[in-house]
Amino acid sequence: MASRNQTGRPIVKRAAAGPGPCLRACSGGPANAAKFASIAGQRAVRAMKILFVTSEFGDFAKAGGLADVSAALPRALKRRGVDVRILMPAYQNVLDKITQLKVVASLPGHAAIEPCLIGETETADGITVYLILAPSLFQRPGTPYTTPEGYDWGDNDVRFARLGLAAAEVGKGIASIGWTPDLVHCHDWPSALAPAYLAWSGANVPSVFTIHNLAHQGLFGADRLDALGIPHDAFRTDGVEFHGYISFMKAGLVYANHVTTVSNTYAAEITTDHLGSGLHGVTRGLAAEGRLSGIVNGLEPEWDPATDRHLPRMFDAASLEGKSINTDFIRTSLCLNPSDGPLFGVVSRLVHQKGLDLIADIAGNIVERGGQIAILGTGDPGVERMLLDVSRRYRGSIGLVAGFSDTMAHRLVAASDFFLMPSRFEPCGLTQMQAQRYGALPVAHATGGLADTIENDETGFLFTDFSVGGFLEATSRAFDTYHAPERLAAMRRRAMAKSFGWDEPAKAYEALFSRVAGVPASKPPDRGFSGVTRLPQLISADMDRKAAAR
Repeated sequence: MASRNQTGRPIVKRAAAGPGPCLRACSGGPANAAKFASIAGQRAVRAMKILFVTSEFGDFAKAGGLADVSAALPRALKRRGVDVRILMPAYQNVLDKITQLKVVASLPGHAAIEPCLIGETETADGITVYLILAPSLFQRPGTPYTTPEGYDWGDNDVRFARLGLAAAEVGKGIASIGWTPDLVHCHDWPSALAPAYLAWSGANVPSVFTIHNLAHQGLFGADRLDALGIPHDAFRTDGVEFHGYISFMKAGLVYANHVTTVSNTYAAEITTDHLGSGLHGVTRGLAAEGRLSGIVNGLEPEWDPATDRHLPRMFDAASLEGKSINTDFIRTSLCLNPSDGPLFGVVSRLVHQKGLDLIADIAGNIVERGGQIAILGTGDPGVERMLLDVSRRYRGSIGLVAGFSDTMAHRLVAASDFFLMPSRFEPCGLTQMQAQRYGALPVAHATGGLADTIENDETGFLFTDFSVGGFLEATSRAFDTYHAPERLAAMRRRAMAKSFGWDEPAKAYEALFSRVAGVPASKPPDRGFSGVTRLPQLISADMDRKAAAR
């Protein structure tokens, strides 16, 4: 059995540095030795192999932002020469979208987890996707997680244990597939058992686990231990136990070799009592060990107002006339009155996390000052009713589209002068990046990825006090800027010039994978680029800033 540390994570052994015996024996002196070392190094570098395990993939199945990341990051890694392949469940809507599928493996069951087949298909641009074929688990209507009525499937524990177990089996290598990854990269609670199954099987396969939202933990009753094939001695505080429940999320944190989150600030926030979702003790320990880091997500190139065919009129920073045409279009579409005041946009899931109650609280103030609000989103019925009541109260000044349309999202972002994002917490967020690219300056709570991607009073307006007063103060700065045309234009130019591409995040992930797996990067990162921000350093810097502020 492979050597393991106290939590069961494999200890990855790296090859010793330096030339081999044949190279040392070469004649010709130091110059030739250096030449041969260079050639040998070039030959030794092969494509790093990564199994990307996800419950959503934008090409086939989407329930939230994880699907966008799962579609974009593997492609960015592939551009860097990484051999990255995706493993996901074969939901019915996935099978409906593919035209070719080859069965490449048959996996046994385990405990109450049924056997499955592994099918292989490929995207149009050449990304290999392995699909878990288990019809009774995945070929259902609804979303990846819920029934058509919006309720969680009652067997989600077994469904996503099947995903984690399949990831572990593929990670260890299956002869019929003919491909064994150097590292398994898992995302959020649905795939979080993969590092645990690897550890419990004694496999020496490194893994990285990425938290997209710590609040969603995948909690199931302790009576499901045997059904999921979880060893009873793993049901403890330094294992999968969480207040008497099995926590899939905690399994990922405890058993992965390294844990990442989707922004530096969120990585620091989840070590606090306030935003640690009860797991702050675990995350603090990871940070202290140097095994927790943050890498901000990127933005797909389709979000470019100069080439966006969703828009009634395309525009760029040098010619903003088209932006006003988009604004007029949205005002007409949402039955808003003609206005010379600013348009505040909202594109969001309608859930408590997003702080939409603050928007309802200050809506009257925005309208009184001559502003209007355009809202697009779907989610919690109670939040939707709250916003519907507000839109009826201020008919002609506030418009709500309850639902989601990708085209409408592009158009609303393009139309807005400012974008409201008062999230209670925001692991990363994409909308604030989209808004800046389209010259819609975000008004946002300084949390998570919002704090990392918005430059206060330069490309947007941040507030630190999560309250009506704090939000009002930030929107007041936005109004003042709107009435100062030169300043507004300068801020828009700075925001629209920002680059939020996937190249830098992919470089950071590749550097991390290389370090964790002990495999050379296909295209080594720039000299001196570490790829990640260390949490002790980040927390120390944050404390220094707070001390200076006091």
